[in-house]
Amino acid sequence: MPNTDQTREKGTRAYRLITAVVGALFSVVSVTLLVVTELTMGPVLAAVVLGFLGVDAIMGAWYNRPSLLARIGPWP
Repeated sequence: MPNTDQTREKGTRAYRLITAVVGALFSVVSVTLLVVTELTMGPVLAAVVLGFLGVDAIMGAWYNRPSLLARIGPWP
């Protein structure tokens, strides 16, 4: 069984695709938050953070580098 850290460093096509899809999901949730909720400080801050993480994940998949979401820690 390959080490997941080595697989992430190689940036296999499937890993990059999943990262891009998760990034797109975060971006869509960010826009949805802005549309559905009131524009108060809490939801706007959450939308900015989710949007940033989503765009970073998409760019990480595009440029074959680990995104911030991948660097946070091991996900179950």
